Amino acid sequence: MYDLADVLPDAELEPGTNVLVAGPPLTGKRRIAFDILGSGANRGDGSIVVTTKDSADKVLGSFDDHVAEGVEPDIGVVDCVTKQRGIGTTDDDPRIKYASSPVDMTGIGIKLSEFLQEFYETRGHTENRVLLHSVSTLLMYSDLQTVFRFLHVFTGRIQSADALGIYVIDSTSHDDQTMNTLKQLFDAVIELEETADGEEPAIRTAGLST
Repeated sequence: MYDLADVLPDAELEPGTNVLVAGPPLTGKRRIAFDILGSGANRGDGSIVVTTKDSADKVLGSFDDHVAEGVEPDIGVVDCVTKQRGIGTTDDDPRIKYASSPVDMTGIGIKLSEFLQEFYETRGHTENRVLLHSVSTLLMYSDLQTVFRFLHVFTGRIQSADALGIYVIDSTSHDDQTMNTLKQLFDAVIELEETADGEEPAIRTAGLST
């Protein structure tokens, strides 16, 4: 079981579960997603981030803020932006694999599979948490049908690897039909809602066992 108690009280998820984290901008979706990854890293889980928004260097730098002091997380990043921007090195290293762009969904899937196999077989992690940040960026570059097919394969890989998948989406950037179509792919949804200024966003969950 994947314990999320550090982030959501008493929440546990079965291996192979895929969770959508949805909400408007500036409600803390990214923070919650990284906290879920970080709480796993504190327990010795493997951490994999597929980033379609930030460079791998930025992800690695910010991830340290989400793990306990003294913990050296075993993390892999699939960077989908650096090659597209043409800035910085794009040579794979033990922690970073590069896809050509957020449109290169075949390449993204291959790099993810390589990390999952490596974490499980070589690094010895039987529990791995995978974050895709963000689905909204994929929808900026490709149509809903293409993204749906990609996520169908992606969530299937998470399921077959007994991993935990976390996916972030800006719910206000997409119409209700798009959101309802995508939600079919996920076992659970964490929705953040805007509240009055200065208050913590309200969190609603569906499909989480507690």
